[in-house]
Amino acid sequence: MHSKQHKYQILIPDRVAESVEIERAVFGEKAEFVLGHAAHANEIPDSVWETSDAILAWHELDYDESLLSKLHCCKTIVRVGVGYDNVDLKSAGQQGIVVCNVPDYGTGEVADHALAMLLSFARGIPGIAEKVRQSNEFWSWKKVGNLKRLSDSVLGIIGLGRIGSAVALRAKSFGLRVLFYDPYKPAGYDKTLGIERFHDLHKMLEAVDYVSLHAPLTDETRGMADQRFFAHLKPGAVLINTARGATVELDALERALRVGRLKAAGLDVLPEEPPDRDHPLIRAWTNDEEWLASRLLVTPHSAFWCVEALTEMRRKAAEEALRVLEGGEPLNPVNAHVLCSHAKQTATYLAPIAIPSASEKNGEQVDLKAV
Repeated sequence: MHSKQHKYQILIPDRVAESVEIERAVFGEKAEFVLGHAAHANEIPDSVWETSDAILAWHELDYDESLLSKLHCCKTIVRVGVGYDNVDLKSAGQQGIVVCNVPDYGTGEVADHALAMLLSFARGIPGIAEKVRQSNEFWSWKKVGNLKRLSDSVLGIIGLGRIGSAVALRAKSFGLRVLFYDPYKPAGYDKTLGIERFHDLHKMLEAVDYVSLHAPLTDETRGMADQRFFAHLKPGAVLINTARGATVELDALERALRVGRLKAAGLDVLPEEPPDRDHPLIRAWTNDEEWLASRLLVTPHSAFWCVEALTEMRRKAAEEALRVLEGGEPLNPVNAHVLCSHAKQTATYLAPIAIPSASEKNGEQVDLKAV
């Protein structure tokens, strides 16, 4: 059991800059929290990395082999969010560090966001709302342009995980015919959800009016939406991406929009965030160039956001960290397949899980920017 003379040191390197009341409600008197406020790992002293028992990691920092080698006492890194492409899973596993995520905190919110973008384009809202703001000349349904009945439209989903499935159910309620591509899903999900499965991505792209990305960022999916992808996509289709920005090649997207292959795109994520304002597509969007007007919706990686989702995400991340520290099996490990052989042979995920922190800690919260 955890020694009463010691407290776990929980490092929150980035994002959380103020209160840790959500996390403290989970740990109680068992932990001291260290807030890094860091944009780069070197802004946090090595001594802090070396003595931290768990890390609640957002997505500002990259946990590469060099940084992971400093984690002498760390038993777990919990990504406060879904994606974990900023953590070197292999290196962490070789050090016996369990990497976990929080895969279910904002499922409904992200699905709602994807559908909101789809519906905005389907009803021509971005374009006509801007036009009627400018002049009464456009105060007519005839100025909206040619719209297609939603129930005669087809949505293709790439990645049928929690969010992809939630999008499928919502889209069905609007009458869309729903297709999906996910080579890692066992058979039968199409029957469960009442949707259609494609085993060939390009064949699916040829059939859809809308395509929504819900795949994690991996070596396989990085740059998936490339020039070849758009060449197979049905002319006049709409792309929605609320997953990971780097799954879409921005140059290829710009070309597809410019030549009219793609009708419109809704992006909550970008390969670089905040965006590079010098990129041709971002520059055209920023300047509201005529060829792109009302065809590109961009939101600031906010699809997950609502007060309840943020609270749930932080609470579940803290619960997962405490679970591992106290010797329990994590609910959402993402590197179990690469954990070192010594850890795999133990009754729990890690042999040193129940070992107290390396040094005695006093107090509950340390703000590195304040010391």
